[in-house]
Amino acid sequence: MKRRLILPEKQLDIVLSRLCHQVIENFQDFSDTVLIGLQPRGVPVANILGKKLHKLGYKDLPIGLLDATFHRDDFRRKEEPIKANKTNIPFQVEDKHVILVDDVLFTARSVRAAMDAIITFGRPRSVHLVVLISRKNSQELPITATFVGKQVNTMKTERVEVQWNEPDGLNGKVWLVDSKSGNVQA
Repeated sequence: MKRRLILPEKQLDIVLSRLCHQVIENFQDFSDTVLIGLQPRGVPVANILGKKLHKLGYKDLPIGLLDATFHRDDFRRKEEPIKANKTNIPFQVEDKHVILVDDVLFTARSVRAAMDAIITFGRPRSVHLVVLISRKNSQELPITATFVGKQVNTMKTERVEVQWNEPDGLNGKVWLVDSKSGNVQA
């Protein structure tokens, strides 16, 4: 397995800070905005963005967690049942700007499922997507992110792996992993 580091720790922090500033630029005071991390891998990204925004003075931004397992189009196609994660949205999404957060945008099927799931909580004024990594030329659905940390060209044999060194999502790295290759590079 061949691994290539595409975002070391310091660059990852810069990318996350830039995403925060882009969101601030577009939503200003966040008075009618909510942030929702997609389970499981979007949650650390949403938590980091929330902490960074809090440090920048945006202390009242509601943050939630959304599991879209039962809205996935492949839910019944797996041999083993997919295990659901926790959904925690302790606020209204009706008439709010919803910012969905995920780590990697690949086929866009998870995002489609998340949009279906969010509608069960109400009708948002708008839905925007923040992703840490967007895999170029891999979307199967016409869904693109509003805010992208880094765009990466990938082959079908490769996957993007976001590695967090701490449970709260601090001190991470992003790797491009080629599962077809027999050797490991770090």
